[in-house]
Amino acid sequence: MNKLNSKKQFFTPSRFYLVYCLIIFAIICLMTRMAILQIIEPDKLIAEGNKRSLRHQEMDAPRAMITDRNGRALAVSVPMFDVWADPKIVVQKGGVNPADARWQGLAKVLNIPMSILEQKLNNPSMRFVYLSKQITPTISGYLKKLKLPGVSFAKTSKRYYPAAENIAQLIGLTDIDEHGTEKGSEGIEKSYNKWLIGESGQRIVRRDRRGNVIEELERINSETASDLTLSIDERLQSLVYSELTQAVEFNKADSGTAVLIDVHTGEILAMATSPSYNPNNRSLIDYALLRNRAVTDAFEPGSTVKPLVVMAALEKKIADLNTVIDTRPFYVNRYEIKDVSYQKSLNLAGILEKSSNVGVSKLALQMQPADLVEYYSRFGLGQTTGLGLGGEVSGSIAADRTRKWADIERATFAFGYGLSVTPLQLARAYATIGSYGIYRPVSIIKVTKPVQGERVVPENIAKKVVQLMEAVAVTGGGVKASIPGYSVGVKTGTAKKLSDGRYVNQYLAYTAGIAPATAPKYSLVVVIDNPKAGQYYGGSVSAPVFSHIMGGVLRTMNVKPDRQVDGQMIIY
Repeated sequence: MNKLNSKKQFFTPSRFYLVYCLIIFAIICLMTRMAILQIIEPDKLIAEGNKRSLRHQEMDAPRAMITDRNGRALAVSVPMFDVWADPKIVVQKGGVNPADARWQGLAKVLNIPMSILEQKLNNPSMRFVYLSKQITPTISGYLKKLKLPGVSFAKTSKRYYPAAENIAQLIGLTDIDEHGTEKGSEGIEKSYNKWLIGESGQRIVRRDRRGNVIEELERINSETASDLTLSIDERLQSLVYSELTQAVEFNKADSGTAVLIDVHTGEILAMATSPSYNPNNRSLIDYALLRNRAVTDAFEPGSTVKPLVVMAALEKKIADLNTVIDTRPFYVNRYEIKDVSYQKSLNLAGILEKSSNVGVSKLALQMQPADLVEYYSRFGLGQTTGLGLGGEVSGSIAADRTRKWADIERATFAFGYGLSVTPLQLARAYATIGSYGIYRPVSIIKVTKPVQGERVVPENIAKKVVQLMEAVAVTGGGVKASIPGYSVGVKTGTAKKLSDGRYVNQYLAYTAGIAPATAPKYSLVVVIDNPKAGQYYGGSVSAPVFSHIMGGVLRTMNVKPDRQVDGQMIIY
């Protein structure tokens, strides 16, 4: 009875209500807190949660292709994978076990000695170690199946060049920057890097505590850049490089360079340098061969400027086609000027045919120095092309036109000494001749609209000089540049090389020309640097190369023959 009374006293209504009120108060506080967190101040809680679970992932845009004018790939990115490991996780999962077939497989495939692998990965203080870069998807697929703890894969890409050494100096190379992105380091790859890289994308994902993606919240797709279509024709590029390489080897030359231009558009159809390198095998690259000599090397153009001197003389009415000039050796400022082959007198056709230094010197001495400088400038000599190709030099062409020139300077300037040009500049000048006096800027990108250009020489005068140049390939010093079935307008040249401001016993042999001469379509310049097989004159060394290249170009492009051989029209 007493126990029953004591229980009643313990469970008094006041105590019950107190407990009830405390519970209600606790619920109210909890609900208030929940309301504050979820309704009034939810952002802080969401932010804290997002810090733990949300991840931003960069989505690199694939590097665009570089193609030739017909869509043939010249540079393309192929998918690859980098392999890396977290040594801390590797150690936590038991470390590298040499007896484990999986670790043996990894070591064998990546060609890493097991002792080196153990040294790299059995170090828990490290969190990131590269095991290999740019392995193929096939190899990465095999390694993923091994399911090795702490070993991960990152998708990347590798640039592949189908035309390899044929066009290596022009296309260039790529490297991987500090962010793991492919970027151009040489040639077109570098000059047009912004065009080729596109816009990177991004996705926002939610991960669980194990790091697995459980939800994709947002995706900003990467924007792939448009493919870069060059003016180059890969068929012609291959032809030019092949012929050039054979010529360099045959003449035991240091190098060779050739540039082919469409005279009607200014498009560069081929630009080759030999020797070259294989950009697909970086370990064997001789970095001295990276130079695109068509734009980086300037030389004295020698006799190849003589058609411009004759053109200037005609325009200024200093001479006409019937003018006969005394071409016997003579002295200027105590220096003798003479020709390789003695000729008593020559008309303008003969001056170009025999490549007379005396003839063009006497024409130049009747002009003001500034006149000839200005004439060379009309054709773009001594001026960069504006293509943005790395290492391009402008050459030089008498910047001070007001100074007093010695007569010997004026004379030698007429046969290509005292100025320097690049092979590309010379090819551009001959394209201007081939278009009968219309100067067009050159382009390395495919041209889709007609290029009007600017007339820099009267058409009738340019046509006369083209006709005179045709004789050079028939009976003159450019006979070896002739092409059966086609008319050709050429000029050969030979010049001593300069070293440290002095002429040395080394030569440059070059041939520049247009074809067909009756209706020019292409200009071509061939330069052979320091031939050492016995011959060094342009007419003997570079002229045959010109013939082989231009003949191949005309046949490849189905240009109709315009000349007969032994009474027969040549049909290819």
